Amino acid sequence: MINHNGLTIYTDGSARGNPGRGGYGAILIWKGTQKEISKGYIHTTNNRMELMSVIAALESLNRHGVDIEVFSDSKYVVQAVTEGWLKKWIATDFKGGKKNKDLWTRYYNLSKDHNIKFTWVKGHASNPYNQRCDELATSAADGKNLVEDIGYQP
Repeated sequence: MINHNGLTIYTDGSARGNPGRGGYGAILIWKGTQKEISKGYIHTTNNRMELMSVIAALESLNRHGVDIEVFSDSKYVVQAVTEGWLKKWIATDFKGGKKNKDLWTRYYNLSKDHNIKFTWVKGHASNPYNQRCDELATSAADGKNLVEDIGYQP
């Protein structure tokens, strides 16, 4: 589904070993123009890469106040936002050892600038954008130019 009134973002993350080498991929679609982004990491987790794909897409924007629909196959990411978990985690400063505080805080601060709707899509199904994001994420994880996931804590 393409959001013709705003920006459509497809995202995916991957980890080899979980934790292990990881990567993310995202496709941004704006008024018929597509942009692909991806990056690989030395040591990370699948959930971090799923979330990082959304963050990287948002950080690549040069406008504020955009209507955005994010498609993700990560129930962790989608439900954290749509079910209100993130608001509770922020309100309690991630009490109880909730993971990925660094990335969730980063996402939360970025999300304030936009109107973001999340839609869950079944992974590895028939959605060509989701499949392409998976290819981007796994290629990044398998690539040679891996960077450190600074916030990852085992």
